Amino acid sequence: MVNLNNIKHIYFLGIGGVGMSALARYFASKEYEVAGYDRNQSEICLSLEEVSCEISYVDCLESLSNSFKNPANVLVVYTPAIPADNILLGYFKSEGFTMYKRAEMLGAITKNTQCLAIAGTHGKTTISSLLAYILSDNSIDCSAFLGGFASDFNSNLLIGSEPITVVEADEFDRSFLQLYPNWALISSMDADHLDIYGTAAHLEQSFQLFADKVKGGSLIAKEGLNVNATYSYALNSNKADFSALNIRVENGAYHFDLKHPKGVCENVVTGLPGIHNVENAVAAFSMAYFQELSTEGIVASIASFSGVKRRFEIHVKNKKHIYIDDYAHHPKEIEMAIRSARDLYPNKELTVVFQPHLFSRTRDFMNDFAESLSAADRVLLLDIYPARELPISGVTSKELANKITCINKSINSKSQFPEIIENTELLMTLGAGDIDVLVQPIKKYLQK
Repeated sequence: MVNLNNIKHIYFLGIGGVGMSALARYFASKEYEVAGYDRNQSEICLSLEEVSCEISYVDCLESLSNSFKNPANVLVVYTPAIPADNILLGYFKSEGFTMYKRAEMLGAITKNTQCLAIAGTHGKTTISSLLAYILSDNSIDCSAFLGGFASDFNSNLLIGSEPITVVEADEFDRSFLQLYPNWALISSMDADHLDIYGTAAHLEQSFQLFADKVKGGSLIAKEGLNVNATYSYALNSNKADFSALNIRVENGAYHFDLKHPKGVCENVVTGLPGIHNVENAVAAFSMAYFQELSTEGIVASIASFSGVKRRFEIHVKNKKHIYIDDYAHHPKEIEMAIRSARDLYPNKELTVVFQPHLFSRTRDFMNDFAESLSAADRVLLLDIYPARELPISGVTSKELANKITCINKSINSKSQFPEIIENTELLMTLGAGDIDVLVQPIKKYLQK
């Protein structure tokens, strides 16, 4: 059990991660002295430095200030993505520091609150952000720990006064099993993180273990998932407890009727692009429905929600160019992102820039990635982003390109951007690595 007695200093290994940075910001707001290490001086890290977090970008003991060298009053939080040969990680272990994984700390913070946990291999960031927005927009002063930056909060962290917390429940490294959900939702259980789970069956077993942890409330799951849920949601389903019916696009926005256990909300509007966001809206509605809110209030909040950064985020929209950036890094997510772009802009030629994330994921889903990407008119591949991994023999972007069936395809370096996309009508950048460094240069280039 996490014990914060006598703790004055907290050090975060991998402080620039979205989940880690939310925890760092939380403890900084509680007047702990916070420091950390990350290998990249990202915008997230720079924003943490603005709230007095001391961050080092060099993995060496010399970067550690004296106030963080005393095991008696320093607690270390680390992400499993930190490599085993990290020098600082080895130092903290050898010197007997109290160390917790990010998920353990998140579980401890939220254990004594009404915890609303959103899990799933896809969709959980948008659903959890929308749920937090619905609650706060309807005068529930909740807290939220999110896996992305919600545009309405301009943050991945919300600190409220009421004992209710929205949490994104991450399946990576079985992290969500450290949580204590009162209500939970599972959006998807597609095979992923097979470097951790080995098989899709083991991944599903872990989701069921997460479902079994729900106490005091109920589990909601997307219709068709192999998990013991009390309620279900779906698109175009008469059997699901919550469903979007009569879906149509009007004036660039999705409209639909939302069926719930006590009736139907007609003409619900979401300004978020993509059919997948209709499904996400139904999911968030279903969780909010059981928190004693009016259906009218929930529907109004769905209509005014601005979205999450890097989730089908439209950066440029003019007569010559449309540019969309998305975090999609799994074949199913890519398939949905491309489908959504085609639905909204059916007559435009689509160029996709994709950076594969992890050698193991690229290996495990090579054929699926190729099939999803082949739905584009033009594919520009970047080299695989390794994150925590070493290269795997034969697993390359070139091998992936060979399997993609669209004729116009190439492998490119980031240095070729933004000029290489000059004549694109409809452009998407997809990936979970450092492809986001291209977003602003591309945006400025296309806006000229």
